[in-house]
Amino acid sequence: VVSHTPIETSALETLRQEGDWVDGARHLVPEPTKIYTWWSYRSTDWAAANKGRRLDHVWLSPELGGTLKSVDVHRDARGWSRPSDHVPVTATLEL
Repeated sequence: VVSHTPIETSALETLRQEGDWVDGARHLVPEPTKIYTWWSYRSTDWAAANKGRRLDHVWLSPELGGTLKSVDVHRDARGWSRPSDHVPVTATLEL
């Protein structure tokens, strides 16, 4: 296992907290709901298995956190012809 171990996830969360960053996706979709932005090419039916990882993040300053309206994980892009194993993630802010 090379990612998402307790040491790694704890270190990432420490960085987020020390920077006072707002985790856009988690701000709108709290635990325990899973958020994936990456699915392995090894899975023969990635959509049915729905086992992935959250490798792509949108972090905002506290000032911008209050303007966050949505964070969209474009899961459909993973099903495109010759897709990336990552999908685009976009945030909409109301400034």
